[in-house]
Amino acid sequence: MDRPKVVSRDEWLTARRELLAREKELTWALDGLNADRRRLPMVRVEKDYRFSGPDGEVGLLDLFDGRRQLVLQHFMFDPSWDRGCGSCSAMADDLSEGARAHLSARDTTFAAVSRAPYAKLAAEKQARGWTFPWYSSFGSDFNYDFHFSLNPAVRPNTYNFRGADELVAAGQAWLVDYVGEQPGISAFLRDGDEVFHTYATYGRGVEVMMHAYRLLDVTVLGRQEEWEEPKGRVSNLHSADPSFTD
Repeated sequence: MDRPKVVSRDEWLTARRELLAREKELTWALDGLNADRRRLPMVRVEKDYRFSGPDGEVGLLDLFDGRRQLVLQHFMFDPSWDRGCGSCSAMADDLSEGARAHLSARDTTFAAVSRAPYAKLAAEKQARGWTFPWYSSFGSDFNYDFHFSLNPAVRPNTYNFRGADELVAAGQAWLVDYVGEQPGISAFLRDGDEVFHTYATYGRGVEVMMHAYRLLDVTVLGRQEEWEEPKGRVSNLHSADPSFTD
């Protein structure tokens, strides 16, 4: 590997201060973006989605576990698969009970949803030692309605808020006819018995769950994965996995 240049402590300090100024600019910009995200309008969820969990069939309202907010990981696990997506599993590995306790203290529940039947999810959860709630949307329109499962035979593919023409223009024509799962995160708000969809993110937006990669980003070796940059839009999360484009 090409190592960084070796310099004196004073030279390093000068370079570090220059980088710090850029980091602060990014932090302030992110603070503003987060505020705008909280001000996004929301959509009332009208459909009665049903899920399978350890206590049998439940509705979307039940996934809140009595709290006002719900964050869902759309965990890629096709009904025909024997194991879940490796990158989604890495995200799940980073979600500790302590992190969920902090969410709970702020009236927020975390859960995962996949299309695989619940028996497969329960077996995977036990094998991995995961403790977060994980529900199956098998047989439901949920994943298709929120565009995390794609199949043009079910409905025209839309991904990352782009329709067919926009996907082609963005160099993602393969998604127009794609059949399969995609990763992502959704946020919901509960007001009494009403549920509202407030946010969704796809592609590299899922990095919010990948704390280990954030730590690697401050090291010289970084994420230690191949970096490809056509149009600057391919993530180094998992360069062979088209799920993480854009």
